[in-house]
Amino acid sequence: MADVTAHIRWTGEGLQFVAGVDGKPHIVLDGDGVTGVAPAATLILALGACTAADVVDITGKMRVGLGALDVAIEGDRAPEPPRRYTRILLRYRATGVAPEERDKIRRALDLSHEKYCSVLHSLREDVEIGTELEFV
Repeated sequence: MADVTAHIRWTGEGLQFVAGVDGKPHIVLDGDGVTGVAPAATLILALGACTAADVVDITGKMRVGLGALDVAIEGDRAPEPPRRYTRILLRYRATGVAPEERDKIRRALDLSHEKYCSVLHSLREDVEIGTELEFV
């Protein structure tokens, strides 16, 4: 039996689909990116959310105060089909972190990238993935 079972159903309109994992909320995907997020964009959103969730989880276990965490993601895609991502940059902005706790945030981010983020580790090895962390 599979670890995850998901379904995607075409709505009958354009390139719009309703997608979800069994028993969980659904999202709208749109191949044109008009009525929902485009499928390729969901990949970098999943990457950002996966790493951010790791950081929040790990720092929570470390009892590090974190006021907010935002992730801005940039992706470059190949110009020709299959238009895969060739470079992804994740910019993290952590607010409300005491200066003496900043190394713990960096460590949590490193752990996410090195060990825990399943989305990151599912990507091809030749995709360049960069990370930046800013404290405000």
